[in-house]
Amino acid sequence: MAGGSVTAQIFRKGLDLKHEVQPLLIGSYHSTLVRTIKEQDYQYRSGRLVIHMAREFGFCYGVDRAVDYAYQTRRRFPDRDVFLTGEIIHNPHVNQELRRQGIRFLSDDGESVDRLGPEQVVILPAFGVTLEMLKRLDQRGCTLVDTTCGSVLNVWKNVRRYAEEGFTSVIHGKHWHEETQATASQALNAGVGRYLIVLNEDEARVACDYVRHGGDRAAFLARFAPATSPGFDPDRDLKHIGCANQTTMLSTESLAIGEMFRRAIADRYGGEETAFRFRSFDTICSATQDRQDAVEHLLATRPVDLMVVIGGYNSSNTCNLARMSSTRVPTYHVADPSCLESATALRHKPVGQAAERTAIDWLPPSGPVSIGLTSGASTPDSVVERAIQRLAALATGLAS
Repeated sequence: MAGGSVTAQIFRKGLDLKHEVQPLLIGSYHSTLVRTIKEQDYQYRSGRLVIHMAREFGFCYGVDRAVDYAYQTRRRFPDRDVFLTGEIIHNPHVNQELRRQGIRFLSDDGESVDRLGPEQVVILPAFGVTLEMLKRLDQRGCTLVDTTCGSVLNVWKNVRRYAEEGFTSVIHGKHWHEETQATASQALNAGVGRYLIVLNEDEARVACDYVRHGGDRAAFLARFAPATSPGFDPDRDLKHIGCANQTTMLSTESLAIGEMFRRAIADRYGGEETAFRFRSFDTICSATQDRQDAVEHLLATRPVDLMVVIGGYNSSNTCNLARMSSTRVPTYHVADPSCLESATALRHKPVGQAAERTAIDWLPPSGPVSIGLTSGASTPDSVVERAIQRLAALATGLAS
């Protein structure tokens, strides 16, 4: 893997068993109904219900590849213990299916890296892992299967370059997210780099104010304590800034944050200095961008009464799809079809909240109803199909 010296056996391009696992993948994750809806201009009609689907949704290439590699790993090593460092992607259905394949998760209670050895096989998830975790696995002599997404690797390349050039990486992301933690470890670049993680424009504004005017160093460090590199000093480390992001963040916000830091540097040091003190790369992955653009297009071209967004509650790209649509129409982010309890009760994660809530009388009781539908990049079409069938049953009064 980029950024680390690995001596353990490592597979990065699959295990040449794609043809053997393909029937399992089709059976678990594909959908004939979804394919038919795509052929019918992304619309589904049933009685009074019309579902308008976004033109890009569900599994992206990186997720599809990661799940494929996991199944290949189980098939290649049938007599060996196979582990994942944590969730391969943020979708409960997919992770449960992998557990059914006999793949264990090091993030589960009772599992530990310290118990591993050369006989164990460990799958690195699509988000990647920190350099510290990679080193520990290497020291244990495990066989590794790396499913890290290419878009993530691109971010790592940029933050390592920032470190080499003496720039602090300002990462737009969630400091607790596996991908951002892995990116931050790359930004350290063997101890010569620094990083600051900002969650949103409000946090970016605080940091930009410090760039312009300085301020209370202790208060700054307290505010960003979980989101800065060891020994971070804002008076020293905010003089040269390179922007990057968690690949699944809201792209418009990432671009806005980058511009905020560019202006802050220009205000502090003058426009002629900006080119020497500021770097920025658009590192939102193309699949994330495509799904966000598709939601914008759907809401601009199709009249919908509400949006349903399907995906794991801890899926960043899914949460951002819900966040986008919630500014336009009532939006319900559901983890899976079981959340659609009845025509009057629906369990969902409200935008910006951590806990699941129950919405009452969410579905118009009579007359035509138009629902927009999308799913996160880690949600398989088989789950989308079950959600469509459930929505149709509820709208036509056939659900139990």
